Amino acid sequence: MQSDLTHSDLIQSDIGDIPRQNPCAQCGTPIAHPDWIEPGNGRVSYLWKCRACGYRFEAIAIYDEPAPEHALAA
Repeated sequence: MQSDLTHSDLIQSDIGDIPRQNPCAQCGTPIAHPDWIEPGNGRVSYLWKCRACGYRFEAIAIYDEPAPEHALAA
């Protein structure tokens, strides 16, 4: 997964905008925050990893209009 978002961008972004407590797609355990966030043209992708069962999955938010550069949504 290639990203234009750097580690410093994540630190500078409003931490309140990052989705939290997303349930694991396999076991349902809440996951504190995504491991990776990748903005794109009209979308934002989130990579989640469950610490309880090890399952990894991606969630994608798709927008009708291009997403703002640092839009963060679950």
